[in-house]
Amino acid sequence: MKAETPINDFVQSYAESGVSRFHMPGHKGVSLHGLEALDITEIKGAGYLYEAGGVISASEEAASRIFGTARTFYSTEGSSLSIKTMLSIAMRCRGSRSGRTRIIAARNAHKAFIDGCILLDIDPVWIYSKTPSASVCGCRVTPEDVRSALDTAPDAAAVYITSPDYLGNLTDIKGISRICKAYGVPLLVDNAHGAYLKFLSPSLHPIDLGADMCCDSAHKTLPVYTGGSYLHISRSAPEEFSRCAKAEMSLFASTSPSYLIMGSLDKCAGELEGALPERIRKCCRRTELARKRTEACGWETAGDEPMKLTVCPGSRGYSGNELAELMRTSYRIECEYSDFSSVVFMPSPYNDERDFYRLEYAFRNIPKKPALKAETEALPRTETVMSLREACFSVSEEIPADTAEGRICARPAFSCQPSIPLITGGEIFTAAIIKILKNYSIFTVSVVK
Repeated sequence: MKAETPINDFVQSYAESGVSRFHMPGHKGVSLHGLEALDITEIKGAGYLYEAGGVISASEEAASRIFGTARTFYSTEGSSLSIKTMLSIAMRCRGSRSGRTRIIAARNAHKAFIDGCILLDIDPVWIYSKTPSASVCGCRVTPEDVRSALDTAPDAAAVYITSPDYLGNLTDIKGISRICKAYGVPLLVDNAHGAYLKFLSPSLHPIDLGADMCCDSAHKTLPVYTGGSYLHISRSAPEEFSRCAKAEMSLFASTSPSYLIMGSLDKCAGELEGALPERIRKCCRRTELARKRTEACGWETAGDEPMKLTVCPGSRGYSGNELAELMRTSYRIECEYSDFSSVVFMPSPYNDERDFYRLEYAFRNIPKKPALKAETEALPRTETVMSLREACFSVSEEIPADTAEGRICARPAFSCQPSIPLITGGEIFTAAIIKILKNYSIFTVSVVK
């Protein structure tokens, strides 16, 4: 039976109709890059992304069936839009009626979380990892860490966790969910890297593990154009979450969503009802084989995400950035991410055996050098003296990081990629923070005047 792809069906039919296009976009369907005929705007019959009904809603309903959710909504602006929407839903439905809204979050939250807190004037209650990490991307959070945070902030509107993180570490979402349910607090998960987790056996998707809401960057691991994301709402979440989701999303979103991106989400739903889930499972098995072969050559790996390979090359005498450059220039391999301690490789079912062979060949042939000194880079706790929003919109100045000790951070400083905050607005710069900033090549910072 043919999979339902209502958005693609409509757009394809329109492209073939011969209609004179007196509407956006300006290319009018004339081919410059090969896809213009399918790139339309919200004409009659095409639906509206932030309103109910039409071909878009029909496609979202198909995605909801596939993921087993109460509702699944499309974003054409990545998980960044979905994250802000989750925060806005939590604030609307759960925010404090008498004081400031607080959300408990692991410290390795993405920039989109920080931006959402600034725009909505939310105060994060940070959970710091008790386990030192070689990268700011890592923040191991346990159910007991969440319990302690909820005891400290019982009025929290939600708990927010990033899993998988950028290095491929999975968090105990099921255990954290049990704690959140015991306290009556919704659990939100940034699952940007884990859309494919739904199709493992058993599923490791946050919705199936007890999250109330989560976002998936479909484009990171599924055959979707860059910017395509899902916002999932669990069947066990309050009904109001689903009712207000489109309205909350529209607060932050462009009024010109991409039909090319929506069409790719629509087409992906058809693939997920076909052979793609088995191909995902096969790719996970092949990634595990690549991990074992890499380790057999003497390289250290990290993380437990099934479709990601994170290599820690220090024991072989390389920084992560050095190894990434060597892969690029000598072996024609481009990694997803590198820093001084790690290199992240992200396969998908669309990598072929040649790609894996090239990767394994590189690890067999790169010579060993004297080991580098192992260092951990856990973010130290900092003193907060202003809210994120107040600090961000204060009069500020840019100064050398070396001179910032004792000053108040205005605009957060992020590692790039993956945009994890090294210090956030309203926090005081310390010598330890400045050292970490310089390790990530951040030499100027924004401070309150």
